Amino acid sequence: MDDKVYKLISDNLGISQQIVEKVVAMLNDGATIPFISRYRKEATNNLDELAILDIQTQYNKFKEIVERKKYIIETLTKQEKLTDELLNQITSCWDSDTLEDIYLPYKQKRRTKAEIARENGLEPLAKIIFCQKYDIAEIQRYASNCIKSKNLSGDSAIDGALDIISEWISENQTVRRTVRTEFQRYATIRSKVVESKRDEAAKYSNYFDYAEKLSRASSHRILAIRRAEREGLMKVSIDVDADTAIEKISRIILKRQSASSELISRAIKEAYKRLIKPSIENEFARISKDIADESAIEVFSSNLRQLLMQAPLGEKRVLGVDPGFRTGCKIVCLDENGKLLHNDVIYPNQPKSDFRGAAKKISTIIESYKIDAIAIGNGTASRETEKFFQSLRYGANMQIFVVSEDGASIYSASKLAREEFPDKDVTVRGAVSIGRRLIDPLAELVKIDPKSIGVGQYQYDVDQNKLQQSLNFTVESCVNTVGVNVNTASKELLGYVSGLGPSLAGNIVKYRQEHGSFRNRSELLKVDRLGPKAFQQASGFLRIIDGDNPLDSTFVHPESYPIVKQMAKDCNCSLNDFVNDTSKRESIDLNKYVSAEHGLTTLQSIINEIGCRGIDPRHKTDTFAFDERINSLSDLKEGMVVNGIVTNITQFGAFVDIGIKENGLIHISEMSDNYISSPNDVLRINQHLQVKVISVDESRKRISLSLKGL
Repeated sequence: MDDKVYKLISDNLGISQQIVEKVVAMLNDGATIPFISRYRKEATNNLDELAILDIQTQYNKFKEIVERKKYIIETLTKQEKLTDELLNQITSCWDSDTLEDIYLPYKQKRRTKAEIARENGLEPLAKIIFCQKYDIAEIQRYASNCIKSKNLSGDSAIDGALDIISEWISENQTVRRTVRTEFQRYATIRSKVVESKRDEAAKYSNYFDYAEKLSRASSHRILAIRRAEREGLMKVSIDVDADTAIEKISRIILKRQSASSELISRAIKEAYKRLIKPSIENEFARISKDIADESAIEVFSSNLRQLLMQAPLGEKRVLGVDPGFRTGCKIVCLDENGKLLHNDVIYPNQPKSDFRGAAKKISTIIESYKIDAIAIGNGTASRETEKFFQSLRYGANMQIFVVSEDGASIYSASKLAREEFPDKDVTVRGAVSIGRRLIDPLAELVKIDPKSIGVGQYQYDVDQNKLQQSLNFTVESCVNTVGVNVNTASKELLGYVSGLGPSLAGNIVKYRQEHGSFRNRSELLKVDRLGPKAFQQASGFLRIIDGDNPLDSTFVHPESYPIVKQMAKDCNCSLNDFVNDTSKRESIDLNKYVSAEHGLTTLQSIINEIGCRGIDPRHKTDTFAFDERINSLSDLKEGMVVNGIVTNITQFGAFVDIGIKENGLIHISEMSDNYISSPNDVLRINQHLQVKVISVDESRKRISLSLKGL
């Protein structure tokens, strides 16, 4: 890769060129971002995953530009139009739009008006007019000479010549750069409803006659407008003042006042309206959509990270409940690892209202299966079912949790769920998913397409490839941040471990089934097709609890085991004692162990990882209770302060479950008495909080909430 690329990435990101080159080299060698971030701290100067991702993204962008340059140079060479000056322009250009401006005059075009004029032999006339040296009489005489052999009038000959001039103007790099700058500074995005579809477009009423400076338009508004446009409900445009743009083009093109100035002015207006403006408008529509996509994807990914990293209950026996009315509440008993032990149905709610029979059955089940906690889905009949379980008496302190059902139905109908529970219906599988989400949200949610989890906005309007890449990165990052127990993890969870993927994950599960639990990390090398490279990338993230080597339950990488063993030896103690005795590690002088492979940063990280052995980086989960006064929308009154759980965060606010069917909205302006740039500055997914009701619109089923003054 051109050394210039590394310099550009370095300048864009504020990271030294030497580090950029090292990171790119590791990525090209097959290293994953989680591996580089955790185990190559000296090489990266302790860059985090997001910084390494930025390097990868920039590098891939410039790779595409390099490939485009090669294609353009090859094409111009074949056309025999590649001059030294043109070659220099191309090789020194690193902006994709400018590169396309350079190539534009040489691009193969469809049969344009200018092309038809050339076919009629009018290019010499166009050159005469464009040089701005001749009076009208001379131009008309040249026009007559040009069309002697053509069936054209003098006026139509001049019109054809102006079509050619308009194309020249539209392909002028300075002109395009000037108009582009005008759009950057002053472009306005406008939308108008299609009158015949006004009723159908009611949900977009805020944009029926909308105009805003493009640079200030928020991404959620752009995405909403573009969705309405795709649905045929809106007409959308991006423009600047045409007279100002034409006047600026005229300053570039008109060299002097001459007899041909009026003709060229006509060509300038035609060039702007027919060629330049539509082209630049499309360019800015694409750019603004890309920016809106990136913003929406960033919010989605942030929400997903918070959801995946929510606190697990841990290894507890759980009763999972999928609540319902007519069909009853499906209940499942799960062991500490989420294995299904028993399933049943109770009918505590209407229409059967078998409260006594349900209570008796639950009491027996809890005692028989030694249940530690209850997980209730937050869908239909959730509040009623929660009240039923809270009314029961338990032999010990029973924890009751309300768990999000988003995506559970997707999982329950999936091939994965059918393979695991071939003899159970979708309702039982859904209850299992609800219970497992309490035990370990991350392990369960990785089985579901992130787009189905319900924490995004406009997820189907953004670039789907970019969205999928971002969500995959987020899931992979979360899985590797937490680490995975190789002896209990599902194939789906293992598939996100650094360096593995679905195929090797399946091979690990197969090996486990055939040979029993792994006793040490080295045994991973016996797994079919798991070679040294995959072992290097994955082994540090795969935990083995109570195995042969205490380091196998930490994030310490096997390549660092020899140095830890040397530390233990220098402390005159066993490896087990060194790992389990904090005082042994505190007495170590790490400077004695610094080498080319292990810098002080890595050594300190090793000591920290040993100290965190067995500690989950996620916090513990808490129980929560909705306000008993609130059972429906009609129970809400302005000024009430109620309990809620944040269910989704967008750019303009956050949605909060307050225990009824309709979620409330805290607009960003109601989140703080001080200015905040993003709802994520003050809130997180699944956060428990108190909110004030500031308005209730029963007809539209909308609830406005506030955090101010609380």
